Amino acid sequence: MTQAIKTQTQTQTSTAYFQALKCKECGAEYELKASNVCELCFGPLEVKYDYNALRLTVTRETIQAGANSIWRYRPFLPVATDNVIDVGTGMTPLVRSHRLARRLGLNKLYIKNDAVNMPTLSFKDRVVSVALSRARELGFTTVSCASTGNLANSTAAIAAHAGLDCCVFIPADLEAGKIIGSLIYSPTLMAVKGNYDQVNRLCSEVANTHGWGFVNINLRPYYSEGSKTLGFEVAEQLGWELPDHVVAPLASGSLFTKIYKGFQEFIEVGLVENKSVRFSGAQAEGCSPIAQAFKEGRDFIKPVKPNTIAKSLAIGNPADGIYAVELAQKTGGNIESVNDAEIIDGIKLLAETEGIFTETAGGTTVAVLKKLVEAGKIDPDETTVIYITGNGLKTQEAIQGYVGEPLTIDAKLDSFERALERSRTLDRLEWQQVLV
Repeated sequence: MTQAIKTQTQTQTSTAYFQALKCKECGAEYELKASNVCELCFGPLEVKYDYNALRLTVTRETIQAGANSIWRYRPFLPVATDNVIDVGTGMTPLVRSHRLARRLGLNKLYIKNDAVNMPTLSFKDRVVSVALSRARELGFTTVSCASTGNLANSTAAIAAHAGLDCCVFIPADLEAGKIIGSLIYSPTLMAVKGNYDQVNRLCSEVANTHGWGFVNINLRPYYSEGSKTLGFEVAEQLGWELPDHVVAPLASGSLFTKIYKGFQEFIEVGLVENKSVRFSGAQAEGCSPIAQAFKEGRDFIKPVKPNTIAKSLAIGNPADGIYAVELAQKTGGNIESVNDAEIIDGIKLLAETEGIFTETAGGTTVAVLKKLVEAGKIDPDETTVIYITGNGLKTQEAIQGYVGEPLTIDAKLDSFERALERSRTLDRLEWQQVLV
């Protein structure tokens, strides 16, 4: 077995534990370069690690002594030096739910809240921090991505911090918050007339002709490893234990499978006890190719044309979709979809019970959680963790017209009193409708 690699830069020396890129289908191994497809079977590549060396080196104490960011888990991430791009990403709150849990009839519900992740308020900051750290090691000076919004924000922001040139690609019809959330960092922003899948195909051509580092194309094996930190953090925050059930959103399917990989790596090196964890996924009905494959028992994904307010999940031909289906099946989980109205209700439910304002992906996850509970597919006594992956300030258009209006009053006490009574009357009528 290959030993852990000693690497050296001008000022940094570190031990790296990643050994090769390995095909998930045929097992062929490749050099640690910018590549994402097996040359033999065209299967996807992922990073292979030396777990024996990790087992001898990493302990709970060494992790806890590390940075208060994803980089406390650096030995499990595909970077060769300590000269990483650390913008404070990760270690987001794991919130013990009380009011949402009571509303749903659950006793042990936790919310992993990446709506407050740094620097751009989504889980994508994790994967981009890893991808750009590796891109810099590989000598890239220009970085890019194909994005449904959050990834463009993260790539633009972290590239600005690192001093890398940046060109990002998005569908032209994205929410204003996500467009502005990229432009503020002064990248070159390409708004493509088409859906995400068309954007992604264009970016594959650009990557081949311009030699840029595309975080979710030629750097994808490194990029996707950043999602493992969502698994690592939950295990650590639960007192070095794994949950019983995970509910997470599904777009490409990568996040879902990498949380699982993170749990398995902690088991492999002895940081947590082995335990079966059920994995359930959430999709929007208007773009649910993974949910459809799961329900029909298919071992392949039928691409769809997205039509949903959950634009961050609107990937019609998900790269890791079939692996997400296999994971849900083998762990005894489920994959469900919800419509746009249920997504809006999910956003509102999380906000009014826990004070967390999530975007449409989070609304999808909460709505699917509710649906699974009502169908008896989640045990009330299970330790269940739901993953909230983005902030609602980015998708305000989705809930406009569904959250009421302010009460406009004169600057007089009697005007306030009349408005207050009117508000209380409306509240009573709403509760009567709920009870009926």
